[in-house]
Amino acid sequence: MAKEVMIQVKNLCKSYGDKQILKNIDAEFHKGDVVAIIGPSGCGKSTFLRMLNLLEKPTSGDILLDGKSILDKNVSKPTIRARVGMVFQQFNLFKNMTALKNVMFAPVKLGRMTKAEGEKQAMELLKRVGLADRADHYPAQLSGGQQQRVAIARAAAMNPEAILFDEPTSALDPEMVGEVLKIMKDLAQSGMTMLVVTHEMGFAREVANRVLFFADGVIKEQGTPEEIFEHPKDDRLKDFLAAIKK
Repeated sequence: MAKEVMIQVKNLCKSYGDKQILKNIDAEFHKGDVVAIIGPSGCGKSTFLRMLNLLEKPTSGDILLDGKSILDKNVSKPTIRARVGMVFQQFNLFKNMTALKNVMFAPVKLGRMTKAEGEKQAMELLKRVGLADRADHYPAQLSGGQQQRVAIARAAAMNPEAILFDEPTSALDPEMVGEVLKIMKDLAQSGMTMLVVTHEMGFAREVANRVLFFADGVIKEQGTPEEIFEHPKDDRLKDFLAAIKK
């Protein structure tokens, strides 16, 4: 049975002045998909992800969530961001709040939960990411890997339908990368729909069910991890894979 389409991107373009970053992108993402988005730096991967979360506005084209445009002027950005969460490269935690308060803040602030309910859920999520014993620690008291795990728990606290990850391990020391990837792998196995811009090819191979290769502002090739990594067709993709193997 075909999986239900959750996010549909139609003819999406993004320019900054004369510089066109993305050109006529068409893509579909299904419920339960774990999609790795790979490609050289500066090819528009992060810009693409940010548009799905309404952090950037497309120059033209459309983005549909469950068949409805999120670019409609009547659409509430907070509502979309509650449905499609985001985890950033630089964690973006509130520095003046403990790990617990960071995780419970949004659902309580938006009236989705009482303070007691938010605190209970936040503790459960911190436990899930292995940080229950750090609940009362502030971001400055946590390692980069721990901060990113709190950020993932925070994104999950809104019970989103999908989570976007923008290079979630690139700001981490190498020994901390594994702990964050493990949490992401657990999330994927729980059925969460995930779109991950990443340089971690091992994660893309092992966890993703689909890989998109961006270059020169377009999706040059897409397919299963096996198709992309073992049988690439596009010359630009072949060069990219050869370069990262060196």
